[in-house]
Amino acid sequence: MGTPVVPDIKSKAGKKEQVAAMFNNIAHRYDFLNHFFSLGIDKIWRRKAINLLKKENPQTILDVATGTGDFAIAAMKLHPQRINGIDISEKMLEIGREKIKNKKLEKIIELSLGDSENIKFPDNTFDAVTVAFGVRNFENLELGLKEINRVLKKNGTLVVLEFSQPKKFPVKQLYKFYFSNILPFFGKLISKDSSAYTYLPESVIVFPYGEKFLELLQSTGFSNTYCKQLSFGISSIYTGKKV
Repeated sequence: MGTPVVPDIKSKAGKKEQVAAMFNNIAHRYDFLNHFFSLGIDKIWRRKAINLLKKENPQTILDVATGTGDFAIAAMKLHPQRINGIDISEKMLEIGREKIKNKKLEKIIELSLGDSENIKFPDNTFDAVTVAFGVRNFENLELGLKEINRVLKKNGTLVVLEFSQPKKFPVKQLYKFYFSNILPFFGKLISKDSSAYTYLPESVIVFPYGEKFLELLQSTGFSNTYCKQLSFGISSIYTGKKV
């Protein structure tokens, strides 16, 4: 997969450690910046991703790279019995737990420190696994997808929501300018983190989106793979079934 894009190229720490430190650092401003930079469209994208699981009626869901728990909370509309969220950033999880407590969802949603490449659940545990804007942060993408496949039940469904790259004029050019100039400037200004919002566009650029990601899903044990582009290709939803 080549040399991974990391938040700080000067650091000797691995990508996983750097990403965890970065999100711990920006956790207090993450939700605001997420909705601010996407103009709130990220909420619509999440709803579309969750709607793809309606017909599956999953009772047990794992939300990988759950962050502050937005996707896990949104998945409550599926009426599951249990949702587990895992993330490598404890600060993000703390904010997520507070949200869940305020919404009185502690009996259904539990967030815990966890690594996508070493998921602490037995084989064949979950009806569905979701990942929203997190797979590009995996240190080893292939290993993370294999782990997700392992904890899914047979015929279980994976739903991934991730940034992609629009190809058509003028969205492609506007997107590139926004991601390369506007987002890093205001991200640094508001979050006080110089690396987080330069890492974001860099990680999107190297992410194997579209057909390449579908091929990766197939090579890691998923069938019936599908990609749905959103907002002119700014983001995409991917789905796959455990064989």
